Amino acid sequence: MVKKIGILTSGGDCAGLNAVIRAVTLRAINEYGWQVFGLKDGTLGLMRDPIDVIELRPSNFDGNLMRMGGTFLGSNNKGNPFGIIKKNGKKIEASDVIINSFKKLELDALIGIGGDGSLKILQTLTKKGNINFIGIPKTIDNDVKYNELSIGYDTAVDVATNALDMLQPTAASHRRAMILEVMGRDAGHIALNSGIAGGADVILIPEIPYTIKGIANHIDKIRSEGRNHALIVVAEAVKKEDGKKATVKFVDGEVRLGGIGTYLGDEIYKITDAETRVTVLGHVQRGAQPTHRDRLIASAFGVKAVDLIADGKFNRVVVWQDRGVKDVSLDDIAGKSQTISISDPLIDVAKGLGIYIGDIN
Repeated sequence: MVKKIGILTSGGDCAGLNAVIRAVTLRAINEYGWQVFGLKDGTLGLMRDPIDVIELRPSNFDGNLMRMGGTFLGSNNKGNPFGIIKKNGKKIEASDVIINSFKKLELDALIGIGGDGSLKILQTLTKKGNINFIGIPKTIDNDVKYNELSIGYDTAVDVATNALDMLQPTAASHRRAMILEVMGRDAGHIALNSGIAGGADVILIPEIPYTIKGIANHIDKIRSEGRNHALIVVAEAVKKEDGKKATVKFVDGEVRLGGIGTYLGDEIYKITDAETRVTVLGHVQRGAQPTHRDRLIASAFGVKAVDLIADGKFNRVVVWQDRGVKDVSLDDIAGKSQTISISDPLIDVAKGLGIYIGDIN
């Protein structure tokens, strides 16, 4: 008999997380009479002493929270939950601390909200601890396998599209090629969708190779047709023409994706003499107010996750397929990404609009 469940957000934040936490809480309490506990900062809350956890109630959700970006529970995408830590002077595995804390809370099931990487980590942890688990996909990259829409993706695309809308007038005013660098660690969904919606002339995604010459030729074609400016969208994971990743090393020593926009700006200028400017959206795509679609998806996912627990169906992930909420095995999703295929219908749409999307036929 289920009485108490826990929920946590793991990995990078995005819009819509508070909406899914709200949906889980309302469904679990109002329909089943369960207690719901929010674990703070992902698995980090379970590693603290005392355990960092709060009991969630309908009164926590006064109407404003679901409209806010981020996650009020906090999240974490650093550290190794399987590494060795010191606790009370002894060396122990972090995963043992996490599992023991979960058991101390006497929770009957855990709902974890995360992307493919986070779901893989949570799969390993819950399997080791024999914990009843349900996953909910969230990632602005929208690259969780077997899932058409992830929480946070629609908002990220909306932000990128709005950015293109604002860049177009200034590009035209100064006769410039404006480059917008968007997120996309492995997949180009944000770049492709926002580029089409925002009227981009060039869309570069990590799944399709390109050449600087190909971009230059397209800009020259635009000029020959009488237009004095261009819009270029590029996903952060797109490589340089020599195949190397564009990265930035930060003061803490961490190396992250970034800089492909600046690289393209310099190379395009060398060939075309087109004045270029680069805008990097970065975390603006994560922290925006969630769109109506993200709130709807989040609400549907939260209700479905609770119902799966009530039905005793565990080791499952809630997904959006064929305009509805379904569930698939966690084993089929964890650690597996869904990138853009050359046969994706939107590739044909981009080509049909005359957009340069790389060197493909």
